[in-house]
Amino acid sequence: MKYSTATAVVSAFIVGGCLVLPASAGSPAGTDPVQTNSAASAFGSYDPYGDFSNDKSATIEELFLPWEDVDLSTLPLADAYALQRGRSLLITIEPWTWSKDWRITPPELRNGILSGRYDANMQAICNLAGQMKSPVTIRWAQEMEDTNGRFTWANWAPKDWIAAYKREVDVCRKAAPAAKYMWSPKGMDGLEKYYPGDDYVDVIGLSVFGLQKRDNDETGRDRTFAETLKPGYDRVAKFNKPVVVAELGYVGKQDYVTKWAEETRKSYAEFPALTSVVYFNQKETWPWLNGYGLPDWRVTQHVLP
Repeated sequence: MKYSTATAVVSAFIVGGCLVLPASAGSPAGTDPVQTNSAASAFGSYDPYGDFSNDKSATIEELFLPWEDVDLSTLPLADAYALQRGRSLLITIEPWTWSKDWRITPPELRNGILSGRYDANMQAICNLAGQMKSPVTIRWAQEMEDTNGRFTWANWAPKDWIAAYKREVDVCRKAAPAAKYMWSPKGMDGLEKYYPGDDYVDVIGLSVFGLQKRDNDETGRDRTFAETLKPGYDRVAKFNKPVVVAELGYVGKQDYVTKWAEETRKSYAEFPALTSVVYFNQKETWPWLNGYGLPDWRVTQHVLP
């Protein structure tokens, strides 16, 4: 089955939604995720169900799309949707197809990228990104240091991943010179080996997920947002770049969810580079290790009995 951006993009424009999380503490409309927000973290979402479509506090709209088997004609709709709401766009480009039956091996993908075989895929997306009126940040091949086998581009030799990342940024810059570029590890130990250099990074993204059951299994108590963010933040702080939680989710009982919702909208003296958090309003498609299954991060589903 072929997938298209219609799945990830258009559904967020045509589905009405209700406001579930508390309002942000005064984030200005149209906040660029690269800019510093001294009052509190700006809020955004990846929102294929439209739950945040009317949220006046949301200033970032995230899109996920593969660079194969994709209908790029929907991307201008994303720009119009974001522009109407005063939001910037964070575009996560995954260098594969969403059809699992068609995926190639990590060596095949690596060799194809480094040989230039996929330059046209990146250029096609960035040609449209370069025409957008909304501020755009490009996030390519995220969580590259993760070893769990989820992504075809992850856990490569660092020099190969860096070479691939630089190649795609160079391709994109020609078509979208005004775009910003996000280097987005998961936040794990060893991420620094994949840093491509200051010239190729405008902002750093991290992934932060709170799963109450795992918290209690591992520590005997609930973890806070700050506690969960800290290890990854400390690892990237030395690069002196703005930091965005590019994927945020939390699941648990009502008190846990309420606390996380409040904490993610605050400012933290210990995280001075943190500018924005972007909620991942979707169910997992890759099983978590140790039997935690597929957490459902959707705001309409994430409060457990």
